[in-house]
Amino acid sequence: MSAQQPADQAFSSSRPTEPGTLVGCRMRKWDGTPHWRFDAVHLGQDEHGVWLGYPAGTRFSRPGREYRTRYPGVVLFGEVGWVADIYRDHPRGVRLYIDLTTVPEWRAVPDGGDGRGPAFEVSGIDMDLDVLAVQPGSERARAHGEFYIDDEDEFAEHSVRYNYPPSVVAQVRADADALLAAVRAGEAPYDGPTADRWFAVLDGL
Repeated sequence: MSAQQPADQAFSSSRPTEPGTLVGCRMRKWDGTPHWRFDAVHLGQDEHGVWLGYPAGTRFSRPGREYRTRYPGVVLFGEVGWVADIYRDHPRGVRLYIDLTTVPEWRAVPDGGDGRGPAFEVSGIDMDLDVLAVQPGSERARAHGEFYIDDEDEFAEHSVRYNYPPSVVAQVRADADALLAAVRAGEAPYDGPTADRWFAVLDGL
């Protein structure tokens, strides 16, 4: 996706290279409001993008909400505008959760990697729409189907509140539809085995 970034954001293109390097994931909304934040470890990179992972018990937080996961996950930051979170043993049957975002931005953290915090950060603007794949027969599948786009109402509301440019609205909508089709078709990296390879890396750290 090529949604435009607010002009006041300037990040280095530095990225981690060593598996196990701690990375801070710092999402925000269009107006700069902090959104989900969590720390994960670098697993590697392939043709789909940069893969991070986190174990069960990882803390996720945003203003007004915080929780610790009861399951491990791998997170794929693509080279375009989306972030895919792929789960193993999710208690509510979610297999895949793709956040539509602006293009992820990477930077090395000054004095990072000294044991007190992440050595790198990746950030982006959450663009509201999400693409989900859930277990057949789960409560969510009965309510929405096994594959669906979520938070349409939030996207419509924020398009007005934050005055998203029409080109961004069109691009996010088109990307969501394309991702839904790819997930439904089981295309890589949403095919299962692709993520399993990165879960194996996470398990070995």
